[in-house]
Amino acid sequence: MLSRRNLVKAGAASAVAGLLGTRAQARTPARRKPNIVFILADDLGSADLGCFGREDIATPSLDALAAGGVALHRSYSNSSVCSPTRLALMTGQYQYRFPGGLDEPLGLHPDLGLPDSAITLPDLLKRAGYDTSLVGKWHLGGLPEFGPRKSGYDSFFGIYQGGADYFEHGMTIRGRFKHDLWENETEIHRTGYLTDLITQRSVSELGRFAAADRPFLLSVHYTAPHWPWEGPEDEAVAKTIRDSFHYDGGSNAVYAAMVESLDRGVGKLMAALAANGQAENTIVIFTSDNGGERFSKVWPLRGIKGELLEGGIRVPSILRWPGRIKAGTTSDLVHITMDWTPTLLATAGVAQRELPKLDGRNLLPDLLDGNATSPRQLFWRHKAQDQRAALDGNLKYLAMSGHEFLFDIAADPREVANLKTVRAEDFARLKSAFESWNKDMLPYLPSTFSYELRGNGHLAGY
Repeated sequence: MLSRRNLVKAGAASAVAGLLGTRAQARTPARRKPNIVFILADDLGSADLGCFGREDIATPSLDALAAGGVALHRSYSNSSVCSPTRLALMTGQYQYRFPGGLDEPLGLHPDLGLPDSAITLPDLLKRAGYDTSLVGKWHLGGLPEFGPRKSGYDSFFGIYQGGADYFEHGMTIRGRFKHDLWENETEIHRTGYLTDLITQRSVSELGRFAAADRPFLLSVHYTAPHWPWEGPEDEAVAKTIRDSFHYDGGSNAVYAAMVESLDRGVGKLMAALAANGQAENTIVIFTSDNGGERFSKVWPLRGIKGELLEGGIRVPSILRWPGRIKAGTTSDLVHITMDWTPTLLATAGVAQRELPKLDGRNLLPDLLDGNATSPRQLFWRHKAQDQRAALDGNLKYLAMSGHEFLFDIAADPREVANLKTVRAEDFARLKSAFESWNKDMLPYLPSTFSYELRGNGHLAGY
């Protein structure tokens, strides 16, 4: 039987295959390559922004970002929870190829994470002459074995774990508080609302990059609007929280304040890019790591974080690239988180022969042409409730808690009308496609953790 450590080595070896050279080689000379700012929200619902349909939350900065680029309405996360999606983004592969992608999410097993032997998006951009920085949430394994600077980032400011109190900068689980704010590998203490601290450091990084005059990747991974439910004016609430899951807290108004703070942060980033003269040569991507949770809007979809219904895996995504992507457009191009990896590598001019084997697809040709009809099959699974899903165009196979379905998500976005019987051939085809794909992935282990938010609002682990 393979040990978990041997599985880590096996997953890392598959990622390394095909890469020319090593991480230690000198960087190539800088050219006028586009800068990249990748902004990742945490648990943001598919309709939580004004430009995606929310009317009771003001998001002028993100609405302006969409007006300056393309709003992507068929955007999927690799998982219905956070760390597996983040692993897929880093590697451009299905997270289930790595032991660290099996836990949903990471945190229970300290020996699991993104191995430093895996070739990542920041690794490959560094080889192409980019400076790299991560500000915000890592959640791909803790020190000393794992960390952003072991996986391609030059610098890091933020949290290592899955979430943090916005004022205390750590988590309280089962009555025990653990502080979690870091500068690279050094624990630090700061005063302030965490969303604002992430914004402030990101603006500072943009200034540093402007002075260096080199292309850069700035990953801005906000913790908002992940629980605990605290807006910028709720510091007193932080003193009363007994458990960071905060089952007894929050409201629509508090959630709105959290999202609006995130929006203001994005506005400050865009203002800094303009002030530094970086805006016209910078690709900005905004998305979320999974679908929404308790106070999110996902209408007309159904489902939440932890579920493979559309609401748990559909996310709002925006791409702005001045002069290349037509402003003020929308797209129904079907894509998934791991597609951003080959797409961004293509924009940086990284040659195909230098890439490891990727599951993600380069979206650039379709995005530049405005094409939204490229055929695509996508797959998901989630251990809790034995969930499985396969998407082919508008047809979706879904298995959940021992029941199986076939939905036409264009005609029936709420996934109510089960077409399993009336379209039996399509049902069998998609189920078979899932089973073939699943054989190529690592199996769940008995110890694998999986998130479920039960009907009583409490988290359960499988």
